[in-house]
Amino acid sequence: MQFPQRSDPTDADGGQQRREPAPYPPRMGTSDDLRTAPPPPLRDDDHVRGDPGDTLIVFYADFTCPRCALAHERLVAAGARVAFRHFALKAKHPRAVAVALAAEAAARQDSFWPFADALYRDQGRLDDPHLWQRARDLGLDLARFDADRRADDAARRVREDTRAALAAGATTTPTMFAAQSVFPGVPDAEWLAGLGYHGGVRIPKQ
Repeated sequence: MQFPQRSDPTDADGGQQRREPAPYPPRMGTSDDLRTAPPPPLRDDDHVRGDPGDTLIVFYADFTCPRCALAHERLVAAGARVAFRHFALKAKHPRAVAVALAAEAAARQDSFWPFADALYRDQGRLDDPHLWQRARDLGLDLARFDADRRADDAARRVREDTRAALAAGATTTPTMFAAQSVFPGVPDAEWLAGLGYHGGVRIPKQ
């Protein structure tokens, strides 16, 4: 499978485009292993889409991160089953938390994925007026959207997701966990193929 030729931007942490998948848990055997816990199991309130029979990819990402947008594009092209979880670090991306809260507000009106897709399609417009416009385009109740993005439970969700990512050893956005493996950065065709995803064609499990 070949993906469109597009360079992967480097994130604020200086990470580069292609990384080989590491075993999960990492077998480093030294104090450099920062992993303290596996990612939490799938929850009823996780943002999940895709065929339930396919391998689940837990996608820790930030809506303001260019590499996350490219990873999202590749996961969509592969038809992957994805559980999105926030990895929003304001110190790295000043708008990360605000945009994550807006996505949670959209989720409360059953529009998480349409809102997320819209965010990743145009990362050049992530200020509050643009978030409101996306909510308006999706037909959301704007008063409820504004109240929900300021709600304590939305902030708690974003905070807990981010803490879980750090506890699981994620150090860059995006980071993906699937089938006992972890992949930091933009997923490549080889890693996706190992999970049964070949372009838009899913390989049935035997």
